[in-house]
Amino acid sequence: MSRTELLEELATNLSRVRDILAGLDAPVGDGGKSTPLAETKPPQDAKAVSLEEVRGVLAEKSRDGYTAEVRELLLKHGAGKLSEINPERYEALLADAEVLGNG
Repeated sequence: MSRTELLEELATNLSRVRDILAGLDAPVGDGGKSTPLAETKPPQDAKAVSLEEVRGVLAEKSRDGYTAEVRELLLKHGAGKLSEINPERYEALLADAEVLGNG
């Protein structure tokens, strides 16, 4: 494969990763009526796991090729996008996500 072809493939893959990461917070059938991420705040008594921590792990798993599995986990935990997940479920979602690719 030539350098040009490698660079084109890299650019394509980077675009896919960008689209996947953008899709993690894309609404699923809500017609754009979802709460913006900036307005979503976990309650004060929420678990120690933060939204940012969960987002980081899910993004990493998505980059590693587990995008479909990440979407399935989001649905399993009650939402089509991460910002709609109940903060009380972050710990369980994170535990499920961490095992992706380990078995």
